[in-house]
Amino acid sequence: MNAQRLKRAIVLIILAAIVGFGGWHFWKQWNENNKNGYLISGNGRIEAVEIDIATKLPGRIEKVLVDEGDFVQKGQLLAIMQTDTLNAQLAEAEAQYKQAQNAVKSAEAQVAVRKSDVAAANAGVVQREAELDAAKRRLARSEVLSKENASSIQELDDNRAQVRSAKAAVIAAQAQVTAAQAAVTAAEAQVTGAKSQVVAVEATIERIRADINDSQLTSPKNGRIQYRIAQPGEVLGAGGKLLNLVDLSDVYMTFFVPETDAGKLAIGQDVHIILDAAPGFVIPAHISFVDSVAQFTPKTVETAKERQKLMFRVKAQIPEELLQAHIDKVKTGLPGLAWLKMDPDKDWPENLRVALPD
Repeated sequence: MNAQRLKRAIVLIILAAIVGFGGWHFWKQWNENNKNGYLISGNGRIEAVEIDIATKLPGRIEKVLVDEGDFVQKGQLLAIMQTDTLNAQLAEAEAQYKQAQNAVKSAEAQVAVRKSDVAAANAGVVQREAELDAAKRRLARSEVLSKENASSIQELDDNRAQVRSAKAAVIAAQAQVTAAQAAVTAAEAQVTGAKSQVVAVEATIERIRADINDSQLTSPKNGRIQYRIAQPGEVLGAGGKLLNLVDLSDVYMTFFVPETDAGKLAIGQDVHIILDAAPGFVIPAHISFVDSVAQFTPKTVETAKERQKLMFRVKAQIPEELLQAHIDKVKTGLPGLAWLKMDPDKDWPENLRVALPD
């Protein structure tokens, strides 16, 4: 028992020494960096914009082509949903499209027939008008002969009846022309309706093809697959999440500063980041966001100064070109320290100057 107690005591002493050394080292670094009072710092973690790769339509997952940790490029195919139903709908719509095209041709043929009816009716009007003219001439001659007693009254009455009959025939022929023209208008309306149906079916085909394309899930950004949420064979509803993608072109550190310092910060101001996992490197960044509303100090945030009740959230954006140059080393969740230089006329201390891996 005494040996076990001794071992425990030794372990506790070692742990206390480590904690004490870490505290002394932190205090020494803070004191060295801030001896002139123009530096402030805040603890934070590396974060990145996360994008959920989700389905637009409900369906069954056919294939997932990537795994967690894979780097992907914008437009790269990530997963495929089953499209049997959509393919059947597309075949049906394409058949309807052919029917609609045939309906247009049939309606256009009817227009041609109705226009020929109009032409025939116009010819009938011309014929009836010629007959009316001949009847009027006969009537005029009969009237002259009747006055000279060279023609009978019966012949004069017959010619007058022929004129009236010819006039009625002309009116009837003109009515046929009007009816034929109305038939042309109706046939042309059928053509317009048939063409509208073609357009409607074309839109349906485009919609189904768009749904089929949306069933091929592609990457919207260059990034890394963080989580694989669903597996092949699973059925997802509309908007069902399949993958989680980290956008490695939008990486930043969120940290907090006291309210007494927040008012001195400016958008675009330089920030130097030192990660706990790589203390030998100093990463350049710039302030891209300062919260407009103070909040209570988060439980996970520690500051070199005494903890204060109200803090302002600050976002330090890492340049995209730097991220692309070291894309294989970019990892989210890493803790670190963000340093800000409050006096623009002062230089960065030697140990806080930018130092990047080769």
